[in-house]
Amino acid sequence: MNAGLRASAAALLAAALLATATPVVAHHSAAAAYDETKKVEAQGAVTRILVRNPHSWIFLESTDDKGQKIEWQIEMGGAPSMAWTKDGLPIGMVVKVAGHPSRAPGTHGITGATFAKADGTPIGPRAGRGETPQQ
Repeated sequence: MNAGLRASAAALLAAALLATATPVVAHHSAAAAYDETKKVEAQGAVTRILVRNPHSWIFLESTDDKGQKIEWQIEMGGAPSMAWTKDGLPIGMVVKVAGHPSRAPGTHGITGATFAKADGTPIGPRAGRGETPQQ
């Protein structure tokens, strides 16, 4: 094998290794997108739930103090870690959520969320660990 062909083969092998390793290294810390030094609370009706990997999402609709509609986007773990019962969070249910707010100005994102019913009763996979929203 000549030197040029070896160099090409080595470059192709390096590119293939990099391409297969990238998804493992690409997972990011929540601290880049969310302010883990702050807490935010929201209350609203569940409008949709997307259970997928690497992150699942729960969307709430609420209104601000001016009566404007707000869509809260709650970033959760992947499908295996969701751990909700089938009827644990039905569409239309009004819930309270507390967690870390998005760093992006003008957005309504939350991560590290805990959930409670409108009356404050904890619900969801983190409810049994004493991680409940403030009332």
